[in-house]
Amino acid sequence: MKKAILTLILSLFWIFGAFAAHITGGEVYYTLTSSSGNNYTYHVVLKLFRDCFSNGAQLDPTASIGIFDRSNSNNMVWNQAVPRDRIVTLNLGSPSPCIQNPPQVCYQVGYYEFDVTLPGTGQGYIISYQRCCRIAGINNLVGSANVGATYTAEIPGTDNIASGPQNSSARFIGTDTVITCANNPFTYSFAATDPDGDQLFYTFCNAYPGGGPVAGTCGTCSTPDPPTTPPYASVPYNAPYSASSPLGPLVTINANTGLITGTAPAAGIYVVTVCVTERRNGVFIARQRKDLQIKVGDCNIAQALLNPRPTTCDGFTMNFQNDAPPSPLINSYHWDFGTGNAADTSNLATPSFTFPDTGVYIVKLVTNRNQQCSDSTTIPVRIYPGFFPGFIFNGNCFNNPFMFTDTTKTLYGLVDSWSWNFGDLTTQDDTSHLQGPSWTYPGAGTVTVQLIVTNSKGCIDTVYHDITILDKPSLSLAFQDTLICKNDPLQLQAVGTGIFSWTPLTNIVNANTANPTVTPPIDTWYFVDLNENGCLNRDSVHVRVVSSVTAKVMNDTTICQGDPIQLRLTTDGLSFNWTIGGPGGSLNDPNIQNPIATTTSTTKYYINASIGTCRAIDSVQVTTIPYPGASLGADKAICYNTSVQLNASIVGNRFTWTPAKYLSDTTILNPVAFPPRTTTYILSAYDNLGCPKPGRDTMTIVVNPKIKAFAGNDTTVVIGQPLQFQGTGGVNYVWSPTTGLNDPFISNPIGIYNASNDSVRYKMIASDAIGCLDSANVTVYVYQTLPYVFVPTAFTPNGDGLNDIIRPIAVGIQKINYFSIYNRWGQMVYYTTQNKTGWDGVLKGRPQASAVYVWMLSAIDYLGKPLFLK
Repeated sequence: MKKAILTLILSLFWIFGAFAAHITGGEVYYTLTSSSGNNYTYHVVLKLFRDCFSNGAQLDPTASIGIFDRSNSNNMVWNQAVPRDRIVTLNLGSPSPCIQNPPQVCYQVGYYEFDVTLPGTGQGYIISYQRCCRIAGINNLVGSANVGATYTAEIPGTDNIASGPQNSSARFIGTDTVITCANNPFTYSFAATDPDGDQLFYTFCNAYPGGGPVAGTCGTCSTPDPPTTPPYASVPYNAPYSASSPLGPLVTINANTGLITGTAPAAGIYVVTVCVTERRNGVFIARQRKDLQIKVGDCNIAQALLNPRPTTCDGFTMNFQNDAPPSPLINSYHWDFGTGNAADTSNLATPSFTFPDTGVYIVKLVTNRNQQCSDSTTIPVRIYPGFFPGFIFNGNCFNNPFMFTDTTKTLYGLVDSWSWNFGDLTTQDDTSHLQGPSWTYPGAGTVTVQLIVTNSKGCIDTVYHDITILDKPSLSLAFQDTLICKNDPLQLQAVGTGIFSWTPLTNIVNANTANPTVTPPIDTWYFVDLNENGCLNRDSVHVRVVSSVTAKVMNDTTICQGDPIQLRLTTDGLSFNWTIGGPGGSLNDPNIQNPIATTTSTTKYYINASIGTCRAIDSVQVTTIPYPGASLGADKAICYNTSVQLNASIVGNRFTWTPAKYLSDTTILNPVAFPPRTTTYILSAYDNLGCPKPGRDTMTIVVNPKIKAFAGNDTTVVIGQPLQFQGTGGVNYVWSPTTGLNDPFISNPIGIYNASNDSVRYKMIASDAIGCLDSANVTVYVYQTLPYVFVPTAFTPNGDGLNDIIRPIAVGIQKINYFSIYNRWGQMVYYTTQNKTGWDGVLKGRPQASAVYVWMLSAIDYLGKPLFLK
């Protein structure tokens, strides 16, 4: 997989004088140059970094360095102001074009070098240099502006290994001119080399303070001379950061390579210290340190990143996205879903894909494909749907074990791990990794049990159950109060898990079962005790005993024929059986105390009420009286604004009409009705024979809408010209006279005329479906000429009502193409295509002067021939 440049902005700030921030990192390393007896000569190098763009002081011309003997209570054995040897500039001149807003990276590296000869000791030596202070605003330190820095190196002694003083320290060789971007994945190497070939191991470790106003240092001095005596305390880290997690939980260091990897935290400055441990033949001899203030930039990287996806266990469809932070440098995406089918690709930023089958697919993402700043990555995707987690349990009471059974099903692979949490808040040990564990709860209550279960294909899911822990076993009774007939047996019914014991033991059979049989001669309380593995519960049943049953039915009654009635029974019975004494009755339920009866003829109903073998009977007679009769006949339809006589009949002694409006007389059975709109009339008949309800009949009088006949407008024709009429308003039509008509009984007859008529006035009668009538007239004027358009030769538009408008009068004409009028200058003053529509002598709102005007007309006659006049 191709990777975009991952960068760390290293920015350590050394404060000189009045808190001048200028040093961005440092380390101390040494090389053994010679030895004589127990004396060893070392070449020591202090290496300090300064940001090229810092506004702080320049690198100091000298550095005060101290060496402390760890075998003698850390006494200082050497101290000297070492002059600066040289300054080397490290510059990242051309950052990658695939990083947006990259920071400028440039360092001045100052070297302070000296030789020192030391005798070998048991614990060895510490070389130390201190300076105050770090810059303000460091994200992972508290009060960083008042925290200095200490750089050290260790010379091993002979206690751990005899050859300890014969050592050249490990030295860091990673590139320092690198860039990183906030919230983006990155790598940074803290790798070191060891001239002696010792084994090297890497960890994050405490940064040391040194110099400045911090407790445990030299007070307020910014350049301690000599450095303070070790050991050195840790700088104050700002939670959640720490010495072992200086860049947050998403960043780790490889113990064997010194490579820092992970996702960079938010933009800012972070103190990071890496310790490299030297081991010789497996024995620890020394620890060297590199302390850096790492600056994380607010920049973007055109990167393709796919975080690992868990196995898909509930379907074949998976959603994808680039897991790198959004970057405007990315303008295209190409996905290959690894099925081997060339069509299974997508160019969407966040595609969804349904895989064709189970299995492991290698999904590839390419950003900016075939473009600058292209990047790619792959991940394996595991598709194994059909994973159904679950569990059941058995148990009731606290202090008794609950048994848990895994019921997880998987279509692929095997269920291979279980992680239970039993929800017991009294302990931290309420967990298990067994498939079928048990747990005993110390008290009653409700807990939530959690099971995390996996299979061999990588599926993982979690299932929860709320469990109620009782202080006694679950015990329920089918009834707690009942009534029986004396000497009748009764089976008691209890539900629970455990051993049952019933008392008293008189008149009882199977007293040690859940369902004993009792025959008490008098009212008796029976008690049941349930024991489930020492967990106890008790309940009771009251059995009342009678020697007889009472049953009293309602009095005989009279109802209207076919009406329902509820039968009412007063009784202490428990079971009921109603029977019908005739063919005219029915019951909705014959086995309830108060059923509903429907009766079409006089019927007797019998009741048998019982408690066991104790029984009582009674009866009630329901007499039926027919409803009064009322008859109106069929619905009627009438014409608008007309009336109709009703002819009703009844079987009864009185009646009423509803509504009374629009009836000529509501006291008779044959009134005249004249409703203005459709109306439904109700006739209610009554009698005094015993049915208090009326008999009813209804009639709807439908009032048809008013007929609106229209025969058409008056018109003109020429001899022989067919005229199509268009009558409307009805269903049936009659035209009179029938002169010239091809059919006088339709809505649209055709008329043709000869020279015997100069005009005909027709009357059209239209009727609807029930014969309602209306009429209309139309006059046809017959011109005994050829088709022509008549236009007056003069007109006087003076508003006197005579000859005020000049218009065309067309006869035998199918269409007027145009009728236009022009003044003597050729200006058109009027234009129309309508017959009998003309000019009133006004142009643009102004009356025109008397003069000679020219008109022109183009038309088509009824035979389709053109006609032109002017």
